[in-house]
Amino acid sequence: MANHVSSKKRIRRNSRMEVVNKVRKNRVRSFIKKVEAAIEQSDKTKAQEALILAQPEMHRSVTKGIFKKNTISRKLSRLSARIKKIA
Repeated sequence: MANHVSSKKRIRRNSRMEVVNKVRKNRVRSFIKKVEAAIEQSDKTKAQEALILAQPEMHRSVTKGIFKKNTISRKLSRLSARIKKIA
């Protein structure tokens, strides 16, 4: 158990930030699911619009430290490649 005031404060802060980070991560996943749903329907314009909305949210999650930069780059690359394949 923590004995220092600063470590006790850090424990409180970590528990609050854990909730915030979970919300941010779920938000990104929701945006990705919308893009994937449009891809499954073979609706290229809808998928492109969903990707345009998802990109800033995904990059923001990198800025906030939720995901690593390469992870988001890989996901964006794969999504855009799947959209390009739609005839």
